[in-house]
Amino acid sequence: MDFGVVLQADPPASAVVSLMRRAERNGFRYGWTFDSTVLWQEPFVIYSRVLEHTERLIVGPMVTNPYTRAPEVTASTFATLNEMYGNRTICGIGRGDSSMRVAGRAPNTLARLGESIGVIRDLAEGREAYIGDHRVKIPWIKDSKLPVWMAAYGPKALAMAGELADGFILQLADPFLTEWMIKAVRNAARDAGRDPADVTICVAAPAYVGDDLAHAREQCRWFGGMVGNHVADLVARYGEHSGMVPDELTSYIASREGYDYAQHGRSGHPDTSFVSDSVIDRFCLLGPPAAHIDKLRQLQALGVDQFALYAMHDAKESTIDAYGAEILPAFAD
Repeated sequence: MDFGVVLQADPPASAVVSLMRRAERNGFRYGWTFDSTVLWQEPFVIYSRVLEHTERLIVGPMVTNPYTRAPEVTASTFATLNEMYGNRTICGIGRGDSSMRVAGRAPNTLARLGESIGVIRDLAEGREAYIGDHRVKIPWIKDSKLPVWMAAYGPKALAMAGELADGFILQLADPFLTEWMIKAVRNAARDAGRDPADVTICVAAPAYVGDDLAHAREQCRWFGGMVGNHVADLVARYGEHSGMVPDELTSYIASREGYDYAQHGRSGHPDTSFVSDSVIDRFCLLGPPAAHIDKLRQLQALGVDQFALYAMHDAKESTIDAYGAEILPAFAD
């Protein structure tokens, strides 16, 4: 199993670079950031600095979207980083939640997202692609490689990830839901004539190493609120008990009232009181190292290839260090 760390691009950018370097020293292979340029600093500028100051770390957004960054701009940006530092980039992409809504826009349609996956990958790897009816090729790209992984929760998005993407990003670590969603992605890949094993599976969730579970839960409660934004969209589309989405995902937002994007992804978010302790325990990894290892082994047995650790709490450094010292070695090949 590979491991990644996910950060917000809060100022100063030098602190993000420092944490990414720390993650690499501890054995992490991937360095991800959020991509909401109104809420945080510009991640692609930071990626260049991270790549300069690391040797092996693969970097990218979790996740970008095809509106705030046009596909040809996204492709050229990744290819430029690859030309400068070798093929050490990855593109996580989704419909856009905070990046779109904080600017007063609705998330992208699945149709737009699906079209962009192939366009970004083709252009970033030097092939021709159609943008609308216009054929485009970036002439200076030679040997660039760019995996494109798609974030998804709902049935149509899961099917699209299986049909089109190089990887699937699931932003929660509940084993039951992970199994359900991996099955949906793999079935879609098989139906599309692909080898399901070709779709890399990434689970991303907060991890907090420590014995004070009450404190850890409070530090990670924000995550249930963030996931709840996507779940609310699913409930609006499919209904509460449609059978299209498991009740284990949708039922917990019954008392959700709203969401303040100014506090998006931050501990102490005021609009997350509806998130119960049991939901946090299901969605996150909390407790001493042995508890993390046990849950990660469950996820690995379900087919998870990478765990990406959200480090948005007051124990960023110690959790990254604990993973490097006690958890990653348990998954060494």
